[in-house]
Amino acid sequence: MTDQFKLPVELRTEFGKGYARRARANGQVPAVIYGHGTDPIHVLLPAQEASLALRHSNALLDLQVEGKSQLALAKDIQREAIRGFLVHVDLLVVNRGEKVTVDVNVHTEGETAPGSMLEQELFTVSVEADATQLPEYVTLDVQGKEVGDLLHASDLVLPAGTTLLTEPDAVVATVHAPRGADTPAEAASEGSAESAE
Repeated sequence: MTDQFKLPVELRTEFGKGYARRARANGQVPAVIYGHGTDPIHVLLPAQEASLALRHSNALLDLQVEGKSQLALAKDIQREAIRGFLVHVDLLVVNRGEKVTVDVNVHTEGETAPGSMLEQELFTVSVEADATQLPEYVTLDVQGKEVGDLLHASDLVLPAGTTLLTEPDAVVATVHAPRGADTPAEAASEGSAESAE
């Protein structure tokens, strides 16, 4: 499950590109907190701590706003194109016990049968889970799968309390022969052609 990261935030009173640039130069990241019918709150996050927290998929942030705790998820993260530092973050308010919808990464485990190759079609799927119990990823077991096998979203291993929202019959991965190798059917037909000669 995703860790919870406590971040002190500072209310932002000035706006504009010049102010945002100065804030980033001072080690802060402009952000906005919104959701649940509340007015948007413009804040500054500590850049280093925010960057470390947001490396985690669906990180749950415990924002300390004027002495009060507010849970939030990153809804949109803008990064500088070349160096990758945080430019701006949109944060969505969440409450304990609330179910939220997020996209999570698909991790494969195991090895397919010898002479086969796995091709992953979906790298993320949509799930619903408690805001405080969001999985960082879901698992697809590919151990021993053979050429021709299709692995669907319904084959994913989900943590307790997590509901799959992606269509269950969506193909997550396929198993096929390595490029240039004969499939078993092709090898059999070639063998029968040779014996006929």
